[in-house]
Amino acid sequence: MITHTVDVAGGRLRYEVRGSGPLLLVMGAPMDAAAFAPLADALADDHTVVTHDPRGISGSVLDDPEQDSTPDLRADDMAVLLDALGATSADVFGSSGGAVTCLALAARHPGRVRTLVAHEPPLLDLLPDAADRHAAVDDIVATFYREGQPAAWGKFMVTSGFDDGQGGAPAQPPGEFSEQDIANGARFFAHEIRGTTRYRPDVAAVTAGAGRVVVGIGETSGGLVTHPTSVALAGLLGVTPVEFPGDHGGFLAQPKEFAETLRAVLADGPPAG
Repeated sequence: MITHTVDVAGGRLRYEVRGSGPLLLVMGAPMDAAAFAPLADALADDHTVVTHDPRGISGSVLDDPEQDSTPDLRADDMAVLLDALGATSADVFGSSGGAVTCLALAARHPGRVRTLVAHEPPLLDLLPDAADRHAAVDDIVATFYREGQPAAWGKFMVTSGFDDGQGGAPAQPPGEFSEQDIANGARFFAHEIRGTTRYRPDVAAVTAGAGRVVVGIGETSGGLVTHPTSVALAGLLGVTPVEFPGDHGGFLAQPKEFAETLRAVLADGPPAG
C-alpha cells in the first residue's frame, strides 16, 4: 500500500493505492480509508484499489475547516483523483455517504465511471416521509451542538435503525474514540450529514454518466433506514438490488465475503447461489 496526496479545490486529499489490475475506487463518507483497508486488501489481488480520506476527514485537510462537505464537492474531488491516477475512468464502489458521492460523480463527470456500485446510500429525500426524516436529521445536528457527540450519536443510532454498534455506525461514547475519531464525528454532524442525506440524485444524469449502475443492500439490513432508501433508488433506476453480506457495514465484519460479492458484481453478475 502506497500513500499519496493530491490538491483539490480548497484543500488536500490523502489517498492510498494497493494491488494491481482494473482500477477500483472504494469510498465512504465520513468513513476514511482505514475503515476500508480490510476490504481493499481482499480485493487487491486482482484490482488496483484506491481508498481515500474524504475532504476534511482524517488526513484530508481543508483550507477552511468550516466548509460544508457536499456530495458534489466530494464528486469533484474524485474526478481530480482520477486525473492524478492518470485514469480516464474507473469502477467505483461507495457505501453509505460514499455511495452518494459515487452517484454525484457519475452525474457531474459523465464517462468517468464504468460500473457504479452504490451500497446503501442514505437518500432520505426518496422516502415518502422525507420531511419527517429531514427533521430528525436536523434534531440530531441540534443535539450535537446542544449536548455533544454522545447524545447525537445516540439519536443517530435510533433514527438509522441500529440497536447497537454493529454495522459500522459508532455507538460508544466519543470518550472511547481517538482524538481523530472525535474530530471526524464533529465534522460529520456539523458539516456533512445534512448535505448527504438531502441529496437527490439526477437519475437520468447518473444513468447516462455511468456505464452500469448497481444498487447494493445488506442481507441483514431490513431494519435500517438505508434499506428503503436503496430500494427506492433501485426503483428509480429500474434495476434489481444486489444483496451483499452483512448489514450496512458488512465490509467491516465480513471483508472477504463482501469482496467476493463485489468482485462478482464488477464481473457483470451477482454470485451464483
